[in-house]
Formats: sequence, C-alpha cells, structure tokens
Amino acid sequence: MTPHVVEPDPQAGAAVKAADRAHVFHSWSAQGLIDPLAVAGAEGSYFWDYDGNRYLDFSSGLVYTNIGYQHPRVVAAIQEQAGKLVTFAPSFAVDVRSEAARLIAERTPGDLDKIFFTNGGAEAVENAVRMARLHTGRTKVLSAYRSYHGATNTAINLTGDPRRWPSDTASAGVVHFWAPFLYRSPFYATTEAEEGARALQHLEDTIAFEGPATIAAIILETVPGTAGIMTPPPGYLAGVREICDRYGIVFILDEVMAGFGRTGKWFAAEHFDVVPDLLTFAKGVNSGYVPLGGVAINAEIAATFDKRAYPGGLTYSGHPLACAAAVATLQVMEDEKVVEHAAHIGENVLGPGLRELAERHPSVGDVRGLGVFWALDLVKNRETREPLVPYNAAGEANAPMAAFAAAAKKNGLWPLVAMNRTHAVPPCNVSEAEAKEGLAALDAALSVADEHTA
Repeated sequence: MTPHVVEPDPQAGAAVKAADRAHVFHSWSAQGLIDPLAVAGAEGSYFWDYDGNRYLDFSSGLVYTNIGYQHPRVVAAIQEQAGKLVTFAPSFAVDVRSEAARLIAERTPGDLDKIFFTNGGAEAVENAVRMARLHTGRTKVLSAYRSYHGATNTAINLTGDPRRWPSDTASAGVVHFWAPFLYRSPFYATTEAEEGARALQHLEDTIAFEGPATIAAIILETVPGTAGIMTPPPGYLAGVREICDRYGIVFILDEVMAGFGRTGKWFAAEHFDVVPDLLTFAKGVNSGYVPLGGVAINAEIAATFDKRAYPGGLTYSGHPLACAAAVATLQVMEDEKVVEHAAHIGENVLGPGLRELAERHPSVGDVRGLGVFWALDLVKNRETREPLVPYNAAGEANAPMAAFAAAAKKNGLWPLVAMNRTHAVPPCNVSEAEAKEGLAALDAALSVADEHTA
C-alpha cells in the first residue's frame, strides 16, 4: 500500500475539534478534562491528524484493526453490499449473513458451529451469559478480577478492573476469583507450574464455597487483554475445562480481543488445546470496519433452544454491511496469510525486540505476549516490582505514564497505555519494518519512563 501523503489543514482540524467538544459525549472520560485528537485519515498501520502528524498505530484502534485501516478489498466489499442490499431484518436468511456465519464456524474450535450475531463484544458477553443461565437453570457466573468483558450491565459486573466499580450492583449474580498471573502472583508462586496449580485450587475452593449447583458459567478471557495480556500457564485452561465438566458448569471463553489472528492463531484457545462451550468474538472479525460481534455456540447448548425460543435478539443482528465486511476480512486473512504473519512477527520481531528493550530499560519489569498481542509492565523498581504508577492512578499520580505516552506520540507512535503498562498491539499484518519502527519509538519513550525509576 502506497504511503499516504499527509496534507496539513489546521483550519479543518479546528472545526472538527470544535464540533466534537460542543456535541460529542465521550466514553470513559471526564468530558471537561479531555482533548481528543482530530483524525484526518488512516491507512494500513498508520493514521494522521490535520496538522500533518503521522502516527504508527500500536493500539490497532482499540485492538480491533487486525488487517489495518482501509484495506481496499474490505472497503470494496462494503461498497458492493451497500449497492446490493444495505440492510435487512435479522429474522430472514440473507446470503452474506449465512456466509459470514459459515466462515466463522469453520475457524472456531470444536463444535462451535452455531453463530449468534451481535453488534459488539459486550452484547456477545451478555448473550453468552444469558444462554448459559437458561441452559443450566442456574444464576451465578464466575469471572476473574483481572479482566474486561464490556460496559453493558452484565458485562460490566463481570469485569474485574476499576471501571466496574461505579456500576457494580453487587446483585448481578457475579462472583470474582483470582486467575493466574505469575509476575504479580496472588498465590506466592515461584514457577508457572505452581501458579497454575494454585490458581486451579483457588477456583475449586471458590466453587465449593459458592455451591457448584448454583453456578451457571465460568467466563475467562483466553488471554486477558486490557487487564495486562497475561498468557495463562500450561494446563490452566484445560484444568478449568475439567472443573466445568465435573460440575456441569458452562465454560465461556471471551475472545473479543484475542480472536481472529491477534495471538498468531485464529483463536487463542488453539494455543492451549481447549474448546469452550461458548466463545464470544467481535473486533477482529471484520477489523472493526462495521460494528459486529457474536457468540459461537456448541451443539448441546444450541439444542436447548431447538423447541424453546431463545429470549434475546438485536435489531441489527447480522447486519448485511457488517457481515460483508466480515466475509471480506476473513478471505483477506486467509489469502494474505495474516494469521501466520502475526505469529511470525511475534516470534521473530516483537517478542525479541521487546525483550531486548527490557534488558536496557530499568522501567520494564516484565514482557509478555503472543503474536501481535504484547504488554510491557512498567515499574519503579525491578526488585520490588512496584508499578510505575499506583493501581487506577489519575492526575498527578499518573504523571510518569502520561510522560511516557507523550514521548511515544512525539516520536510518531500511538501507544495503548493501561495503568502501569504499555501494550504493543499493532495490526496483525504490520510489516517487519513497521514493527521495528515501533520498537525504536518505544525505545526512546522508555527512556522517559526510566527517569521515574528508583
């Protein structure tokens, strides 16, 4: 793809920002304290503003532009579908909807062959939990503290991070537990094997005290995303699968962020040889070009609703434009070997490059990830592992991370910053040269973070 020539137009940018500030209410923000960048365009792994600044996007939007911005085949597919059938109600059979479902089912693990379409990840989680509760006749759902599952009512209660707190009703039937994370182990483990075994025992104990017969589902992000990209230790997910089977609990894997090539596999579950009962997806299914998510459902749970109506639906479920984008995206990923490329970039460029940065920068406490799904855990002190900023820091307390992010942007890199971490999550088809460009910009920005170490 030919690099776009950025033509500055500050006056247009000022107009866009003025209209935004006058009328747009932004998510997760104190409205009077934000200053959104006015974006003029995007292409491939880059986007640019009206002042002529060009950024390498190491956030993939919100970890969803898995094939980059403006891929011509997907744009053309959306345009073609708009000319053919721009929308139609979800209760009808529509060719592009059927084809999208077929292509997704071909790639999901096991017998997850029925696809319920939603508009995004949070709705996928909402409906997966509803299916589990109706299938089992139970109400409780267990989820991990270090997690993010969405902002709708059930999904935000399932979420483990502080965004849950203002909306936590303490009555949504959710019980949180500790999933494994060796670097900051809640189990005083010293090895991956210890961490996995102790985390499974903790889960067993939680189930025992909550009452196995009251628990409908356990939901986990296969590889937690926003919470820190903590790859589970070998055997952990298989252990959760066995526990669910033993107690008749539905096992839900949330692959909204980790799915569709992000970890170097079509789905992260493939790394761990585990098949859930329900799998939620969104984001990378069509690179975020048109809102789309869904639930992949196994045969047993699907059969529950053969003669019993499923009490859920959405006006735009399986929207033709979104499904056309999904079909084209999956075809592009297959033809261009995007999943294999993501694995290569992780194994040969990002992984080694990030570990090399950690050797030289005292602010980097831990490096972890798969494919194009990586996190750097930034610390004040490597020995104590004290985070560079406190948990859920804001304002002056968050100044070191704000300085790091500003330095990255100054060097032409748009980072994804979450608490004391920066995530390296470029598009799955990022080139080797672009990945190395990002590593160089991170190198410079980490020097700023180093100034805040002890």
